[in-house]
Amino acid sequence: MTGLKMPFQVMSLTDAAVERIQALLASADPDVQGLRVGLKNAGCAGMEYTVDYVRDPDPKDDVVSEKGVTVYVDPKAVLFMLGTQMDYEVTKLRSGFVFNNPNQTGACGCGESVSLQAADLEALAKEQAAQQ
Repeated sequence: MTGLKMPFQVMSLTDAAVERIQALLASADPDVQGLRVGLKNAGCAGMEYTVDYVRDPDPKDDVVSEKGVTVYVDPKAVLFMLGTQMDYEVTKLRSGFVFNNPNQTGACGCGESVSLQAADLEALAKEQAAQQ
């Protein structure tokens, strides 16, 4: 069901993200199969993360399954999301998903949009080989 075949997972999920995804899916329509993470052009820094319900998975999506939840990654976002950790954060002023992305090169002052560069696949492959 995955589009891009990679020897490593595009994104990881923290326990807080998993708990929030489980809560969202529990209150969603029964035909919702997971969440899709993607990127869109927006904001002063250039890109903004998107999170939407998935009813009909796209066979090209990369699939992240962890701890009983499924997150689909839009194929157009994969190169910008490699190595990202999806978290969920609650502060005094806001709550929401947070993306700890090693490909981020900047962010706007309000934190709504980010600047991203495509992941360095050669460096990722070397890093993975060194860990084995």
